[in-house]
Amino acid sequence: MAFFNSSHDAVLEERLESLEKHLDRENPVLLETVQTFRELDGVGHKMGLLTTSQSYAAQVPWWPLVSVLGTFSSGKSSFINWFTGDKLQNTGNQAVDDKFTVVCYSKNEPGRTLPGLALDADLRFPFFQISNEIERVSAGEGRRIDSYLQLKTTDSENVRGKIIIDSPGFDADNQRTSTLKLTDQIIDLSDLVLVFFDARHPEPGAMQDTLRHLVTETINRPDSNKFLYVLNQLDTTAREDNPEDVVAAWQRALASAGLTAGKFYTIYNEDAATPIEDDALRERFEGKRDRDMGEIMERIDQVDVERCYRIVGALEKQAHHIGERDVPNIKELLRQWRQWVLVGDGLLALLLFVIPLIASFWMGLPVGQWGLALIGGAEMVWIPVLGLVAAFLIGHFWLRGFVHRRMQKRMHADDDLRYSHALARNTRWWRSIFLNTPSGWGKASRETIKSVHETSTRFVQKLNDGFTNPSGAEE
Repeated sequence: MAFFNSSHDAVLEERLESLEKHLDRENPVLLETVQTFRELDGVGHKMGLLTTSQSYAAQVPWWPLVSVLGTFSSGKSSFINWFTGDKLQNTGNQAVDDKFTVVCYSKNEPGRTLPGLALDADLRFPFFQISNEIERVSAGEGRRIDSYLQLKTTDSENVRGKIIIDSPGFDADNQRTSTLKLTDQIIDLSDLVLVFFDARHPEPGAMQDTLRHLVTETINRPDSNKFLYVLNQLDTTAREDNPEDVVAAWQRALASAGLTAGKFYTIYNEDAATPIEDDALRERFEGKRDRDMGEIMERIDQVDVERCYRIVGALEKQAHHIGERDVPNIKELLRQWRQWVLVGDGLLALLLFVIPLIASFWMGLPVGQWGLALIGGAEMVWIPVLGLVAAFLIGHFWLRGFVHRRMQKRMHADDDLRYSHALARNTRWWRSIFLNTPSGWGKASRETIKSVHETSTRFVQKLNDGFTNPSGAEE
């Protein structure tokens, strides 16, 4: 099913083939998307948008991903232990874990804890090559990937075919900048995001930073429906005169952060619950918990289907971005580069003209005779003329490289390296400065993009055929 693409380096090719073998067994429709990603990679490599060690397929998590985020001691780890039926995560009232933990299924080797390197080097998991991103945020931290990530295995059937991520509490992490970078990446990649808050601390005003990052900055996302907000450990409020007031306080806090719609759940872990002696009150709490937990579990069960559509959507989106975003942005970079090189050429030409003009005047040679000499009116005049041409060409190519290097530095300063290689490819010395079409963006690339759009539509139809039956007819 796999085919070799010479534009990929050997290590990446091996990883893509491993992914294809897995999908060939698990989901043949998604197997076809890997092959289409390869076609898209060909365009990215030709245009300089990807290096040979990069692939658009590596930017997509291929397993359904459920992330559990929130403040420390909000019951995230307890929820994961309950969901898996394993004591995978330490629990407690204080910060007990300062790493992101990726939980995946393993029938043969359950209960293993593997270092962050296991995630950084495998494109099938989220966080593939995340050490490079951490290094850009905090110099030197990329080498300490094991202090940020770990992989744990379980044989829980609830995890089969999925990946669960437990995050460190926002208020407990000393490596905050890098942690927020990883959190943002998790949010982007996840099919479902459970945001936990602690009912034992009904003072949401003290957590405005967390509310801002997990609520305010996410509510306007096009995929905001994947966020579920969970008030955990509600059993601790059972002795309050008005436990509803605790829920209302959190709902007001979320509303003040901008969340005016969406689901807000109240749950607790029965195994670790505070005993509720009043039978009627216990029944009311248990009924609400069971209903909310049932809805959460239903959403988790749906991520398998949602992931298929998200991968196809990511393929379509990337093809669209190349034609509608990347090409115009590269053209704009080329326009800026051309403008500054032409300004430099103008100054250089002026300089080369003024110097001999002043020299001729200094030697007493009339201007008219100098002009005749320049066009061949004097013996051996071709020597200084060739010298001027050579000087101009040397200066021109030096300017091309100088302007390119200055623009590269600006791109690094702006933390925007998406077009770094593309700009280098378009400013190579043999390319004319007046070419407007980006390197690699020819007829073949445009046809590939068109084909990817058409193929994505066909993939969606295949998924619909597998998951729906509008006619109600018997198969």
